[in-house]
Amino acid sequence: MLCTKYQDDLRWVIYQIYPRSFMDSNGDGIGDLQGIIQKLDYLKDLGINAIWLCPCYKSPNDDNGYDISDYRDIMDEFGTMADMEALIDALHARGMKLIMDLVPNHTSTSHRWFQESRKGKDNPYSDFYYWFDEKPNDWKSVFRGSAWEYDPVRGQYYLHSFAVSQADLNWDNPAVVKAMKEIVDFWIEKGVDGFRVDVIDMISKDLGAGKNSFGPRLHEFIHELFGRENGKKLFTVGECWVKDIDEMVRHCAAERGELSTLFQFDHIEKCGRYDKFTPKPDTLKTLRDHLLHWQRETEKYDLLHSLFTDNHDQPPMISRIANDREKRYESATCMAAMVYLLKGVPFIYQGQEIGRAAAHYDSIDCFNDIETINTYREFCETMPAEEALKRINFGSRDNARHPMEWDDSENGGFSTGKPWIALHTRYQEINVKNDLAADRSVYRFYRALLQLRRENDVFLDGDLQVLSSPDDPYMIFTRSLKGEKWAVICNFENEQPIALPFSCEKPALSNLNREGTDGLYAPYECAVAKVIARDCQ
Repeated sequence: MLCTKYQDDLRWVIYQIYPRSFMDSNGDGIGDLQGIIQKLDYLKDLGINAIWLCPCYKSPNDDNGYDISDYRDIMDEFGTMADMEALIDALHARGMKLIMDLVPNHTSTSHRWFQESRKGKDNPYSDFYYWFDEKPNDWKSVFRGSAWEYDPVRGQYYLHSFAVSQADLNWDNPAVVKAMKEIVDFWIEKGVDGFRVDVIDMISKDLGAGKNSFGPRLHEFIHELFGRENGKKLFTVGECWVKDIDEMVRHCAAERGELSTLFQFDHIEKCGRYDKFTPKPDTLKTLRDHLLHWQRETEKYDLLHSLFTDNHDQPPMISRIANDREKRYESATCMAAMVYLLKGVPFIYQGQEIGRAAAHYDSIDCFNDIETINTYREFCETMPAEEALKRINFGSRDNARHPMEWDDSENGGFSTGKPWIALHTRYQEINVKNDLAADRSVYRFYRALLQLRRENDVFLDGDLQVLSSPDDPYMIFTRSLKGEKWAVICNFENEQPIALPFSCEKPALSNLNREGTDGLYAPYECAVAKVIARDCQ
């Protein structure tokens, strides 16, 4: 049983929205806040009770909103502060919550703080960023090239861990900590219910030791930001590339007063790829093994776990380790049961609920992402352009950023104008309208799964027991609570006979309408059934 701190958190079902690509209400080809409001009933019907909104602050958009020029204003393309307030009210009226994306590691170089800082060492904002006469180390940007850029106005180098236009904030300056706390409080007063915190592990650095993340004051800073009394219980989830359970405990243990949970990226890094742009043959078995490892680790320390496979930075998992063509429906639904009926908080990325797969483009001109374009140029220096494009198609962040496919009309129902980025190459096949009309609907399966989870506390806080072995080409686990037990069976890519060591009722959830739990399972078939009371011991 989890610490009582997490009882409410386990009921969150969070849907991540990439605002630029979700729904356009005014025909300019760019998604916006009013477009999101139009689709809230669609999300409510699915079973969502919270949305995580990727950055919608004022920004020049060099990195699609993660380069913020004003934390207290809204991006012009997305609407106004009045639209944001309307969205918050519309969510709360439906019993839904809002998680904002907080970006504390860096700002846009267009931000007023940076513009003041570059004026010189006597400016009050001088030490808001890292400035050096010479490069203090050889750090590289995540987006390729040096992480140090010479600024001719100040005559010094500044640090940018990402794009040149994203200058890293100097959290060792107490004024920066104070400013970020005030931003958090500003949004709490607006009614925001929580924060997803971008690259939280990078806000403390050790330049001498050559570490641009997990610096010596990291936990002090996180506690300063979220561990204080502010009159409201916040849900906070950190983007943090934690590799071991001890570090996860330091971030998320209830008594620490830091974060509610973290995104654990072990499975994201290792399933279906050797590196971000290089695929490797893989199956759901690899995903199963990583998921179960972290289930066991977090359970030992009563930590709240995040359950996810996709986000705005990753190509769809279904295209990496399953069959996104002939068995797309089966793959999408089987993976949903396998992930979201484990213990933790579900995070669903827009399009997952209709089985969105990866797209494929024949030209680099179809891509927008700064990391993608820089990587493509670098690849072309060492390999043929065709091979470079193949790798880009596999690993680009734009894989997750195409306009949401609402129907098969000219612009996919996303906008009456030309979309800001290319439509998904399979949008006429994979879209909400088609899925809802299909005999086998991914959306309806997700809705039934989330309803099952919502109506049965065993899937929230029940004990987990794994019945399948590491060598089995399937996954079987049970969730048990107060004398009630449920079984979850997820077959992998080959037809397989499966028998359980107990009797079950007719499956309450099955992607292929099974009548019983035992027997021959088709590729990617799954079933969820309640164990008959006499066999619950």
